[in-house]
Amino acid sequence: MFSTNQLAHETGLTVVQPLKAALYFDNANGFGEWRILISTEAYKHLREHRRADEKIFKIIYKTIKHLSRGQFSIDNHKRINGPIDNHKRINEPDAGIPVFEASVTEDLRLVYQIDCVPDQDGEVLIKVFGIYRYPELGGIWNALGNHLARRGPEYRRRCIFRSKPAGNVILPASFPPTEPEPETLASPPSLSTKDMEHVEHVEHFCIVSDFVHDHPHRLILAKGLVANQDVHHVFMLSPEEQKVVECTTSCYVLGRSGTGKTTTMLFKILGIQRAWELSAIDMPKPRQIFVTKSRMLATKVEEYFTKLLESLTMAGYTLPEIAKLKAQSIEDDLVDLDDAPESMNAPARYSQLGDKHFPLFVTFDQVCSKMIAADIFNMDDPETRRSAKLFFGTNDAEAHDSFVTYDVFEKQYWPHFPQGLTKNLNSWLVFGEFMGIIRGSEQVLGFPDGFLDRSSYLCLSCRSNPVFSNQRDTLYDMFEIYRKFKKQKHHFDVADRTHAILKVLRSQKFPGQQVDYLYVDEAQDNLLIDALVLRQLCRNPNGLFWAGDTAQTISAGSSFRFNDLKAFVYRMEHHSSSATSTGAPEHQPAMFQLATNYRSHNGIVNCAHSVIKLITKFWPNAIDHLQPEKGMVDGVKPVFFTDVDNDNHCKRFLVGESDSNSELGARQCILVRNEAAVKKLREHVGDIGMIMTLYDSKGLEFDDVLLYNFFGDSTIDASRWQVVLNGVQYQGYVPDFYRDTTRYAGICSELKLLYVGITRARKNVWIFDTSDKSDAMRVFWQSQDLIDTCARGTDVSPLAVSSTLEEWASSGRLLFSHKRYSQAIHCFKRADLHREAKVCEAYLLREAARSSVGVALLNIQQRAFAAAADAFADCGAAAMGNERRQYYRTAVDCYVRGGQDLKAADTYLKAEEFELAAKTYRKAGSFDKTLRVLTDHHAAIPEKTATDLWMVCRLHYCSGSNDQAPVPLFSSFEEELQFLEEYDLDRARVSLLESHSMYYEVAEIHLSENRPMEAIQAFLKDDKYTGSAARAADTLLELMWRKYSFRIAPKAAVADGSVRRAIALADQLQMKKLEPMTRNLVLMFQSILREDHESLNKLALTFQEHGHHTAALHCLDHFFTQSIDIHPFQLHEMASFLETFHTYAQLLYQTSTLPDPLGRRECDVQKLLSIVPLPGDEFLIPRGTFLHKSVTGIPQENRPVAVHRSGYTASRKDTTELIRQCIRTVLKDKVLAVDKMCCNAPVFSQCLSYIVSGTCQSEQCPQIHVAISNLDRMQYNAHVAIHVQLILILQLLHSAHPSTEQWQTMRDRLEHLYEALAPPSSIQGSFADIDLTLIPYGLAGLRVVKSWIRDSFYRLNPSNSPRFLTTLMRITSLSFTLDQNNAPAYIARAECLAQNRYARLLRKPDNRYLILDMVSSYEGAAPSSISSGIMFLLHVLNNRLRVNLSVLCDCIENVLSSFVINHRMDTTFDRLPLHGVVLPSNWLIFPNKFSVKKDVEAESISSFLDAIGNLIQRLRMDGATDFLWLAHANNVTPLLRDIFIFRLCRTLCLVAHNTRYSMVKRKINSIVLRLHKSNRPECPAYYQKLVDDVVERTALLPNIIMPRLDGYLQAIINFDTNNVASDLVQLVHKTRQSAQIPSVRQLCYEEASEIPYLLSSYMVATQAEAATFVPRMQYPKDDAEIRWAEKENLEPVAQEANAEEVDEKEAPVVVNSSEEQECAARRIQNAYRYHVRHRSGSAVDAEIDAIFKTCLKEIQSSEWCSSHYRLLFLGPLPHLLACLEQGITLTFAAKAKTKKLDVSHEKLEELGKQRTEITSLLKNSMQLRTKLEPSSPDHRIQDIDALKHAVLKVGEFIQKVPGSTKDMQTKFQIAFKGIVAEKNVQNEKPVGDL
Repeated sequence: MFSTNQLAHETGLTVVQPLKAALYFDNANGFGEWRILISTEAYKHLREHRRADEKIFKIIYKTIKHLSRGQFSIDNHKRINGPIDNHKRINEPDAGIPVFEASVTEDLRLVYQIDCVPDQDGEVLIKVFGIYRYPELGGIWNALGNHLARRGPEYRRRCIFRSKPAGNVILPASFPPTEPEPETLASPPSLSTKDMEHVEHVEHFCIVSDFVHDHPHRLILAKGLVANQDVHHVFMLSPEEQKVVECTTSCYVLGRSGTGKTTTMLFKILGIQRAWELSAIDMPKPRQIFVTKSRMLATKVEEYFTKLLESLTMAGYTLPEIAKLKAQSIEDDLVDLDDAPESMNAPARYSQLGDKHFPLFVTFDQVCSKMIAADIFNMDDPETRRSAKLFFGTNDAEAHDSFVTYDVFEKQYWPHFPQGLTKNLNSWLVFGEFMGIIRGSEQVLGFPDGFLDRSSYLCLSCRSNPVFSNQRDTLYDMFEIYRKFKKQKHHFDVADRTHAILKVLRSQKFPGQQVDYLYVDEAQDNLLIDALVLRQLCRNPNGLFWAGDTAQTISAGSSFRFNDLKAFVYRMEHHSSSATSTGAPEHQPAMFQLATNYRSHNGIVNCAHSVIKLITKFWPNAIDHLQPEKGMVDGVKPVFFTDVDNDNHCKRFLVGESDSNSELGARQCILVRNEAAVKKLREHVGDIGMIMTLYDSKGLEFDDVLLYNFFGDSTIDASRWQVVLNGVQYQGYVPDFYRDTTRYAGICSELKLLYVGITRARKNVWIFDTSDKSDAMRVFWQSQDLIDTCARGTDVSPLAVSSTLEEWASSGRLLFSHKRYSQAIHCFKRADLHREAKVCEAYLLREAARSSVGVALLNIQQRAFAAAADAFADCGAAAMGNERRQYYRTAVDCYVRGGQDLKAADTYLKAEEFELAAKTYRKAGSFDKTLRVLTDHHAAIPEKTATDLWMVCRLHYCSGSNDQAPVPLFSSFEEELQFLEEYDLDRARVSLLESHSMYYEVAEIHLSENRPMEAIQAFLKDDKYTGSAARAADTLLELMWRKYSFRIAPKAAVADGSVRRAIALADQLQMKKLEPMTRNLVLMFQSILREDHESLNKLALTFQEHGHHTAALHCLDHFFTQSIDIHPFQLHEMASFLETFHTYAQLLYQTSTLPDPLGRRECDVQKLLSIVPLPGDEFLIPRGTFLHKSVTGIPQENRPVAVHRSGYTASRKDTTELIRQCIRTVLKDKVLAVDKMCCNAPVFSQCLSYIVSGTCQSEQCPQIHVAISNLDRMQYNAHVAIHVQLILILQLLHSAHPSTEQWQTMRDRLEHLYEALAPPSSIQGSFADIDLTLIPYGLAGLRVVKSWIRDSFYRLNPSNSPRFLTTLMRITSLSFTLDQNNAPAYIARAECLAQNRYARLLRKPDNRYLILDMVSSYEGAAPSSISSGIMFLLHVLNNRLRVNLSVLCDCIENVLSSFVINHRMDTTFDRLPLHGVVLPSNWLIFPNKFSVKKDVEAESISSFLDAIGNLIQRLRMDGATDFLWLAHANNVTPLLRDIFIFRLCRTLCLVAHNTRYSMVKRKINSIVLRLHKSNRPECPAYYQKLVDDVVERTALLPNIIMPRLDGYLQAIINFDTNNVASDLVQLVHKTRQSAQIPSVRQLCYEEASEIPYLLSSYMVATQAEAATFVPRMQYPKDDAEIRWAEKENLEPVAQEANAEEVDEKEAPVVVNSSEEQECAARRIQNAYRYHVRHRSGSAVDAEIDAIFKTCLKEIQSSEWCSSHYRLLFLGPLPHLLACLEQGITLTFAAKAKTKKLDVSHEKLEELGKQRTEITSLLKNSMQLRTKLEPSSPDHRIQDIDALKHAVLKVGEFIQKVPGSTKDMQTKFQIAFKGIVAEKNVQNEKPVGDL
């Protein structure tokens, strides 16, 4: 015992006060010094007399008082056993222990004994056995006295010792403690059957059960009896039990079944609790927790503890106070404790435990798998959430079905193992091996997967684990199959749960406060690793109490030994003490063994112990070694029936031949091996009584047990059973166990089973076995005289006994509490308790339904549960109180499992569980009934539940349900509107607002929910707001942009019903109320759908003028979808067409080259392409749009998109690239189509034959026929303009598609342009007629042409250009005509000039490359340019090089014009150079002809003129067509030859007129005269008139009058006058006068160099800087960018390492460049690429940039001054606003997602919660936006603290945003750091204003 001064603090723990002081009290009033102990039987007798006759009760009570005072007399102290003469024989040693009687009445006797309790005081006290009638006193007391005398002589001496009387009183003696004496062996009493019954009766009230010791204390007894209060009482413990209770260290208590292990735990808990209550010291309440595996055991211990505590507390009450207490004699409810709610004394989480909850009595599953798990498993963590699924409540059916118990293992797993593996194996032993060894042993903790690997399992000791020592390979094969099955079924077992807890506890602190004392009962039922979890519950290393019996480990899943537990706990404590400085126990745990069996007598105990001895002999490590058990009294030995051959003999032994007693009694049972044996035996003996398996009998006890055919049904053969004969001396041959230990391993588990079967009995054990397998054990028992045998023919009375109805009822309740429902039904029926039988039948039906899970089909399972539910409902209807509620609850659970939720709700309603009824109706989706319950029973339903249910009902009826609510849902319009807004129920809100004619609000709702059609209709209905019409139009336009976006065909759009409806609504718009731009946009869509192309063209111009490029592009795109035949177009029509198309192409190009088409709001490309922005900087490409169709055409593996239910999604970068690619593709297709049409359009080329002759011989002439009268300067420039326009269009294509094959297109278009600029005939015009003001986009076109010419030089290659010479001559002429300043530089670098030379232009023998001469001739800047030109032309003509005839003539004119000008500028001929010269204006417009004096030899001119003459003759004779050709002509016709002969003759005449060289004139005259002579009058040639006129006027023939000096000129003028206005110019010096020549324009000049500029300012402007030229009219968008390296702008930029790489196909080749030039080029290239990379930022940059510009605009106000707030406003704030906007977008997307959800009624609460959260989130975000937007007046205050607060609010907002992105977080962090975060600034300098 403790003393009160023993309180100490050890490792922070308080040792509680003395236990003895807490359990015993001072004497009661009226009682004496003698202690009175009253047995259960005596207490029962006293209660009966108290109720029956209060007078007799008072006499009995008075007698007990006298005895307590030591007032012994003859009447109350008469011995009833032994000799009659008490005084003579009492001291004789063989007289036994005296038993006395006290006379109460004539017929009643109180029987008692003077006993000596061997506690510390050795006090003598009185034990009252009972109150009996006199006839009932028989020989039993002699037997009892003799039995008690076996305790030894000292014990007997103390019992008979009497102290000397003091007056009439004898005081009790007291003796010092002594060692217990060994008991004297004696034979069982030789009594008749009747007397034996009395012995058993004595045994009954002397023996204390394993669970309850019902010996009351006298004080409480007195007060309880007087008050007629039924209470439980504290009793006297045995010395062994007393030591356990008083142990101050941790301890292990081992004892076989019935030895009082639980009792010691209970009394220790009670003692510590009472010690704390009675302590005078202020100390914390000790936290004690009792843990066991069985819910029933935990509940019963808690109930008994409460009653004991109440009984002890009652000692302080007065009798009147106790009398006021009502008797608590109501029987326990007949309900399954596992169905009942968990103890209300325990919270859901371990961390919520407080002092008020202790002591706590819980199951292992409750404290670990629920309370601790609820603390340590975070449902927000995906990893722990998966583990948390292993822990569930009993109402979680799915999780319950997923838990692998032994029953589940047997039914769902065992049948699926291969039969070869399961042969001769017991399923429960296999399951025990899986759970206890492979998954639950200590070694498993070293394996991360939570189970032993095969090698470790195979290496386990056979002595420690003998059961499957020779079958481990097979077992592990089965274990692997089990794991596979379990994973497939998504099941989990008890080991999974323990490992999950341990895994988390390794990384987490233990939740809550640990307890001071931990009591673990039936420890063998847990896994060994469970001890590690349990140990962490207790902070006191000296506060552990482990109790159990490993000999009882037949429970499935258990393979347990206390030695393993002790070693495991020791290692845990050692590890804990090494890891921490405190916490190690000061003393090692004590080990106690309780050997007194209070259940069975010695006859049974000895037999059972012999089995234990066999186990420990052969398998010493299989179970724990304990000292031998002993019973309280001797008894009959088990009876072994032998030589019986059938079950009929068994039946006769049991019930005899009579029909009067044909069944076993309530406390009798037959135990068999398995269910098959049960079935077989029942078939033979009928319904004889209770028959159950050994496994089912665990935890039960019976008076009599028949062990039937235990050996016969064993899988162990007889030869192996013979190993037990090793325990028999002098036995013959027996097997040698140690020679082959694995062979006999199965015997170990068989003996454990046998032990369990024997220890189920209290009085009798009968063994009935017909197999020879039983012989060995029978011989073993007989050798030790432990059994009696009964052979066939022996006269044996029937073993069956009759039972009372009360006994049957008691047995039924006991069996029910152990879930043995079939046996309980049997008992209740015998007790005539039909209601209780029906309850058991209901539980049996539920058990069958649960067994069908995972085995039967779902419909069969549901039918089974429905049947069980009906049965429970019937039971509930017949029950009352708690039973009624529990049956209905169980019925509800079964109805739910049966898929009948409505019946479940109806059942709750019957049980008046209105809250649960309402909830279940809601669960079943019966909202009408839910509302009825809420309305009718609102007072009985908690407010929160009612609020939640009203909410979900409102959601149901307002969410589009067609049902009408049976009761009003709202009390007012405002309340309804508020609810609908809060839960975002827009449809219901619309209906409500429409009913109040609030159409504008209705329209706004429709818009917010993306229902534009309904919104338009509502706006049109509204007549309250002036802006409704405009809103309707805007909404209509938004819809049309979405439905009828870019390149959607009208037919496809009209096929959409919404488009048709929208057009119909457009006709209802009041156009007069609309803004002009809005009106035009509406007209645009109407025109598109009506295919009114003319209106679209006009609208496009209007949109273009007002800068609405998107609408313009949309109009033009549809305009150019029509089929336009441009073949018959005249010049003005083609010009108009190309100008419109150029605008279209330019818009396409601009769209495709936008740096960020998705970020520029003014561009509105998203609207054009119907692109929808999504959260996370992604974009939706809707199905059916142009972009979607384009992506679909891309091979799937190359698509930069993700599939979305509405189309595709892509990032901003990928979407931008797709837009560019797709728009460029449209541009390419459209431009190439137009180019192709233009190639075949006649208007681009004039028919020369028609111009000259007025007729054309070609039936399908590819050229336009222009009358000669229409050829003027305007016509010329218009013709040039269409070529320039087409080039500009093609340039847009080339810029957009740099990789496109451009050279051929460029060559062809430059060829056509050259022909337009330098036509074959002067009649058509010349360079001198160019007027850029008459050419739309002239200056831009000029720049493009220059670029094309330059690039043509770089690309021209003699080897792959069949018309190389002609092309080169054209581009050289154009370059020096249009770009004279820059041409020499890039021509010099051309490859065709520098490296890749044209072999046929190499002159022999000096290999002079005549191309250089040609270039020099066109350039005209060198003195030798004329000579070079002559040499080049002579080479071409002499070598007949293939060349275009018109280009050849142009070159000849260029050389001769240079010759004439150079000749006439010679001052030796005339003091005034060029005065009087008459030349075509085209010859005079090139400045270089006037800049340098040229050197030319007469001989070269002579040769040149001869060559021209030969050329003319060849043309006349058709001898030059082999190398001369013309464009647009398959062959050079005679007329065409005549025209070019005329051109050459006209040129020669002009030379002859202006030269002073006679040789030149002679040569020319000779050529003309030859033509004249070859004339054919019958077929005059075109040139004939000119030739004849020249001959006539210059008198070239004999006999002609004197020639005129101006004969050549007059002949030309005469010819020109008859055809077209002359292009001749007469140069007149300002200092002279000159007669006006008819049809010739005079040009006055002062200096020769100014002649070109005076002649044509428009043409000369092309040679000057662009700034010097001011066009007459401006055209929009005149500056089209020219980019030859445009690909770098459109494609991803390469890494810097590759920055210097140049694609030869896409970049010019630099020839003969210096190192300095190359370095400069690289720098330029790198700088350009850097610009490309950084010119278009990311989407974030674009968004932030736009916000920044808005902020920048705001601070222009005078209200803003330089301040720190201003810096924050321009710096971090745009990032914050961009983050906020992105969050709002994501939230709106989440809101739209919830709207699209078609949820079932089961998810209405979740949906409602989501909607309210999103609505609240949006509301807060809008408030933040209003507060933070740049125009907010809050910024004018410049309150930095308010700004910081707003930033924090934004941070809270983005944390709640659904799908928050990293990008948002990044932007927010920038804002946070800039505005909120504290800055550690050192040496801060003032910052200037931005």
